[in-house]
Amino acid sequence: MLQACGVDFGTSNSTVGWHQPGQASQSALLTLEDDKYTLPSVVFFNADEDEVNFGRAALASYLAGYEGRLMRSMKSLLGTSLIDGQTEVQGRALPFRQLLASYIGELKSRAEKSSGQAFTQAVFGRPVHFIDDDRKADRVAEDTLKQIARSVGFTEVEFQYEPIAAAIDYESRIDKEELVLIADIGGGTSDFSLVRLSPERSQHTNRQSDILGNGGVHIGGTDFDKYLSLTQVMPLLGLGGILNNGTEVPSAHYFNLATWHTINLLYSQKVTRELQDIYRDTGNSDLRLRLERFLHLLEQRDGHWLAIKAEEAKIMLSDQDRISLHLDRLRSKTQTSVECILTLEQTDFQSSIAHLMEQIETAIRQVCISAEVTAREIDTVFFTGGSSGVRGLRQRISAMLPEAKKVEGDLFGSIGAGLGLDAYRRFS
Repeated sequence: MLQACGVDFGTSNSTVGWHQPGQASQSALLTLEDDKYTLPSVVFFNADEDEVNFGRAALASYLAGYEGRLMRSMKSLLGTSLIDGQTEVQGRALPFRQLLASYIGELKSRAEKSSGQAFTQAVFGRPVHFIDDDRKADRVAEDTLKQIARSVGFTEVEFQYEPIAAAIDYESRIDKEELVLIADIGGGTSDFSLVRLSPERSQHTNRQSDILGNGGVHIGGTDFDKYLSLTQVMPLLGLGGILNNGTEVPSAHYFNLATWHTINLLYSQKVTRELQDIYRDTGNSDLRLRLERFLHLLEQRDGHWLAIKAEEAKIMLSDQDRISLHLDRLRSKTQTSVECILTLEQTDFQSSIAHLMEQIETAIRQVCISAEVTAREIDTVFFTGGSSGVRGLRQRISAMLPEAKKVEGDLFGSIGAGLGLDAYRRFS
């Protein structure tokens, strides 16, 4: 039996696809947690229970109040200098490479249990750019992921662009040739590819000539969370406040707090001392209250909880015009009984991410220009990736290509399914 699978290691969620015996042209996704085929890309080192939790179980343990360390958005480490660093977990140093290996090894183990067979060959999905405008860093990121995959038991590892994987999945369901823009907007990247698809072309192993253009930007769902948090939530902790000397409160710690993979950098005595110095440098009672909230948040190590609340707000604002976000852990030591409730409008969200949407639009234009394709020539826009459902973003992309048919794939599963089919074709 073929021991090959497709692995979509995502910033927010991961899937594994494989070609089941007897299926002619499609690949199935394997269940990875209970009856669900997505495994959130989250690891929680539970100090109270002395165990490691993954996925939804990790988030549940963290939110239940267990002592420990939560790690999320791990894919964002690839291609950066942080990948060679380490963090402290339960008094021990944990290299970030080992952290990624722990999660990918768990992904492999669960996929094998679900399928009832071992996997030694894999096609991993990768963004068009791990790191924008840096080919060397991009190559390092892919090489690092390959090394980690081999370290957990994948003896043969190949890569496929994530939007191409989504195209393979869509192609299995069409009956004539189409020129398709694959819009893959995930947790960490937005990738776009112009591809010629047809039932006849699907039989070819080498599809390079069918790819007319591709590109992307290192912007995704976690960036939408980040800037929604920075513009709407972080002012509750003092961002933008004015100190006694007339300068603004330094913003570096707020950016770290709003970014999943840098939150843990704030849990140090050095950061606490710096914030205490800032606190002493203001006589404004309102700003002092906000800084007290920040200090209390760090003392309770609730940074990831706040990031989850920002993500929750983004999701709610994708369906609603106005929401009330209950930030019950955002308290100061002097006002522990006062619950903070933040009211957010759809317009607040759109203004927070407007600059990101402009960069995404620019990336699409550049792909079309490089492929020498006009908007009128594109038959279909195929949306995939969990963040393609963000309100306003899809409308803006659709407006750029008004005559193209709009198709929504499995927002979380198209890539994994396509990778599974690609793995079957490559290794069979």
